[in-house]
Formats: sequence, C-alpha cells, structure tokens
Amino acid sequence: MPAVTADTLTLPRVSAALSKRSRSVRSITTAPSGFEGEGFPVRRAFAGVSTVDLDPFIMMDQMGEINYAPLEPRGTDWHPHRGFETVTYLMDGTFVHQDSHGGGGIIENGGTQWMTAGSGILHIETPPEDLVIRGGLFHGIQLWVNLPSKLKMISPAYQNLEGDQVVLLSSEDGGALVRLIAGDLGGHHGPGSTQTPIVVAHATLSAGALMTLPWDTSYNALAYVLSGSGTVGDDAHQIKLGQLAVFVDGDSITLRASAHEALDVMLLGGQPIREPVAQHGPFVMNTRDELQQAFDDFQRGLLGTVPANGLRPFRRS
Repeated sequence: MPAVTADTLTLPRVSAALSKRSRSVRSITTAPSGFEGEGFPVRRAFAGVSTVDLDPFIMMDQMGEINYAPLEPRGTDWHPHRGFETVTYLMDGTFVHQDSHGGGGIIENGGTQWMTAGSGILHIETPPEDLVIRGGLFHGIQLWVNLPSKLKMISPAYQNLEGDQVVLLSSEDGGALVRLIAGDLGGHHGPGSTQTPIVVAHATLSAGALMTLPWDTSYNALAYVLSGSGTVGDDAHQIKLGQLAVFVDGDSITLRASAHEALDVMLLGGQPIREPVAQHGPFVMNTRDELQQAFDDFQRGLLGTVPANGLRPFRRS
C-alpha cells in the first residue's frame, strides 16, 4: 500500500467518562487456507466461528499476501450473487471489476469496491493483463455483509471508493493509524454507504503501540490479523497473522502490537440482524425455498447477463 500522504485526524483516547469497560475476548480462531475463484490463495477468516458472533457478517477471505510470479495472478470469472453485499478491499495489487448492472472500475492500492447484490447480479473480478504478465504483490480481503429480509431484493448498486477517500484517524501518540472505510468511530464517519449498520476499518499499529477505540455497545466486534502479532482485549490475549478475535461486552476495544513487530488488523462491527440465514454458494437468503428460487432465477437468466463485450480473465494463448 502506498505511503499515507493525507492529513490525519486525531482520534481522542477514550476517557474514563466515556469508556466504562474495554471489551474482553470470547474466542480466538485460526483461519484455514484454501483457494478461491480460478485458484488464488485465501485464508478463511471466519471458519469455525458461530454465526451468532459474526452477525451481520457472513464470510471474509484474506486474499494473499502473495508475490506472484509472471503469469501466476488469478481472479474470478463471471458469477452470480443475491441477498447480501460484497466488499473487496485491496491493500496491494489490482483487480478490474465489472457487473451486469453497469457497475465497474479498477480496485487498487487501498481502494474498495462495495457491491450490493440485492435482488441479483453477475460480476467478475480479475487481475488486468499487465499484472498477469508481470506478476507482483497482491493482498486484499473480500467481506460478505448480510442484508435483512426486507432489503434482500432491493436493486443492485455499486460504489468505488479510492484509497484516498477513506477517513484517516491517528492515535494521539501517532503509534496507530486507522483507515475508516465505513461506519462511525469516535464521531468520524467513513465514506462507504451501507444498507446494514456496520463499521469496517483497517488499523496499523507500530511495534509496541497501544490503541483503544470507542465501540457501539449494540454492535458485535471482530478483529482479524492481516500481519504481525500482538494482544487484544482487556485481558490481553495473544494474537497473530491469520487469527480472528471475537470481542464481547464493553464500549471500547483495545489492541497492542508486540514489541518487535507492527500489527495490521481488519476491524469489523455491526448491528446484528438476528434473522435465519440460508446460505449456499453465492446466495445468502433466509430460507431454503428462497435459496432454491435464487438458483432457479439464475438458471433462467433473471439475475442478469454478461455484457456483449464483458471482461474476461486474461489467459496467455
């Protein structure tokens, strides 16, 4: 990710008057590794975590971090979604996006693509030809955010958030930087427009740095380590690359980087929807009948069609 050049806002420390108690940690899990799309490596961040603890989030994959050799980069071909929102955030590398509803753009170096699948959409995310040919560093996340039943069939929508559009917040001592992508933290609001009330942020703590963030008591709270190591929660649980912490209770969250390396984390929180979830493949609905309807509608072409000159994954002939 490129160096931060924008002015940062100061996120005040949580005073005793504002913070009754920093959240403790319910669990720490380790993400298993796998492959997605045409074969790019991922860590399944939410594997083994209760859906109750994740609500309103459904899935998150850490893509990479990997330094591709020439002709190795991979993405996904055209595929459908219905019933939720997909969030693709790239710290390094480039994806090109296009969807059947007219959305599209380039996601790179701190940029975010926010797609509301709603009633149904087809889309593709693939590395551009020049990146496939030369290879290079690739690192990002894809997050699935559930929609409540009343919003599952809304019209699809697309947001392209460039890296310089996020709200930058720093700790008072400068030891921690937060890139606020969506939601509210300490009175600051990220640029992402969300159907479900959530917070999505990327925090970087320098070695030994301590950070305490205010957190909405009605939201759940998750921290996933993208790189480095440190501790989380008022009980200072050890955490490292590829691990997810689930926080409980309290109105703030505390993180500390280890003394010898920086800590890079995705911070997620949201207002639980508390509705039944029926999920299979690219569809997230409330009932099995709705899932079957989604598959039937896709087969009938009702979720959209690939544009005549739509993007295709680059494959060297």
